Amino acid sequence: MGIGDYGPPVDQLLALGDLRGAGEWRDYRQYGLGSEHVPDLIRMATDDELDSADSESAEVWAPIHAWRALGQLRAEEAVEPLLGQFQGLDDSDWFTEDMPRVFSLIGPAAVPPLAAYLVDPQHGEWPKITATTSLTRIGQDHPEACDDVAAALMSQLERFEHNGEALNANLVVGLTELRAVEALPLIERAFAAGTVDRAVMGDWEDVQIEFGVKDARDTPRPNYVAEALGIEPDLLERLGELVQLQPEGLPEPPPVAQPSASQRRAADRKAKSKRKMAKQSRRATRRRR
Repeated sequence: MGIGDYGPPVDQLLALGDLRGAGEWRDYRQYGLGSEHVPDLIRMATDDELDSADSESAEVWAPIHAWRALGQLRAEEAVEPLLGQFQGLDDSDWFTEDMPRVFSLIGPAAVPPLAAYLVDPQHGEWPKITATTSLTRIGQDHPEACDDVAAALMSQLERFEHNGEALNANLVVGLTELRAVEALPLIERAFAAGTVDRAVMGDWEDVQIEFGVKDARDTPRPNYVAEALGIEPDLLERLGELVQLQPEGLPEPPPVAQPSASQRRAADRKAKSKRKMAKQSRRATRRRR
């Protein structure tokens, strides 16, 4: 099938285009979409040809519109196909940011497949982090699923010695946000083993304060981000100030050749880990304000 082989009303999503700065999700049911269109929406949401379309085209945004529509339609049959995208799209901020909301809209039926994905050793760390944040969002939005979600997160955290530190940190964040007090002994063991990325969550004292079992720190809080980067906190603060500077009166730079879409994607993949860790650190900063 070609890039335009979608019938009405699903074909409307091919022309909706750019979502940058769009804010709140639109209601896709206004386009006449219903449960009978779920198979075509799944095909669009997982269409590699659309995902690799020209970055300036409207079509390249169609998979995002499609998976948001699947969430709004509570399409349980979309869970497994979307899980199949976790590995290939783990460098897409749009995908990793949207999936928690998509799966939460689908509802608690998504918990068992997400939990199974999380414990599968064949899957990488960042896809598992997406599964973790998706499960956490379901537990927050659907109290009836909270116990099952907490159990799934704890089951994976039991493997803290084999998990990556970023995954362990996100599991701790999820259990903290769900106020799963039964997880506190396990979380303490993970921190004691030095297997939790403190730039994401903080340390064991921070967790106890988040849970309300401790009123304040006994020790000064280190700058975990500076610690992770191996630089002095004062230097990190100064670098942040420099980024905010807006120089004026500088000449325009000479024109340069624009990189191709494939070159841009390669650069994006190269920067993926740094970008993801920066995002994790920003999330930690927001939590501690």
